Amino acid sequence: MDTGMLANVLGPDGLIVVIVAGVVLLFGGARIPKLARGLGSASHEFKRGLAEGDRDARADAGSSESRSRPN
Repeated sequence: MDTGMLANVLGPDGLIVVIVAGVVLLFGGARIPKLARGLGSASHEFKRGLAEGDRDARADAGSSESRSRPN
């Protein structure tokens, strides 16, 4: 079944309800909070890693500039 046709029949809100109901049936009501918690934790770790990499890149750029500048 084409999702475009399903969206036309149910509307955009109905499609979201169908997706949420499918997730609840697939994983069960008890596991959804655990999945959400794990997803939030993964997102937090990813953002922390990006910030750390950004900080390291700035530190490397600053140290290479100080070495390349003639006194």
